[in-house]
Parts: sequence; C-alpha cells; structure tokens
Amino acid sequence: MKKFQASILTIALGAFAITFAGCAVVRDQQTVGSYIDDTAITTAVKARFVEDKTVDAAAISVETLKGTVQLSGFAKSATEKDRAETLARGVKGVVAVQNRLAVRP
Repeated sequence: MKKFQASILTIALGAFAITFAGCAVVRDQQTVGSYIDDTAITTAVKARFVEDKTVDAAAISVETLKGTVQLSGFAKSATEKDRAETLARGVKGVVAVQNRLAVRP
C-alpha cells in the first residue's frame, strides 16, 4: 500500500511541476511575475491618462513588455504627445517609454 501511495504522490508532484513549468513562460518568454508587473504598469499608465484632462486616454494605446511602455495612437498636439510620455515615465516600474503617438493635423 505504501508503494501505491508513493507512486500516486510521485505522479501528482510530477503533474504539478509540469503544470507550473508550463505557466512560467508566457508572452515572449516572460515569467508569470514579470507579466503581472507589466500588466500593473499598463493599468497605472492608463489610469494616469484618465486622471489627466490634457490627455485623451481613449485615443492612446498602452502596451508594456519587460518594463518598457509603448504608446501608440493619436494625440491632438505635440504638447499632448509629450504629456502622455511624461505621465508614463512617472509610473513606478517603467524602464523606458517608446512614444509612437502620431500628432493629428
């Protein structure tokens, strides 16, 4: 009976290890922890855009990968484009900002 229990335990631990090893690599070889950090950064940047009346949060897309924030979409002016970048840089955990916002004529 003890061999049977040991076998079941070994199988369960193996399945557990395989399951969590598979979860460790997602989205461009990121760990689960860094993916969660990137999601938190994206959310914080978007929240700052919503709070700031000079930035049109609906017109700007925010993506984060390994702490680098990419802004894309449209800004009404160069001032709005610069303000969006400044707000993004002010978020904790941001390593760099790629400002790919296009200014609408």
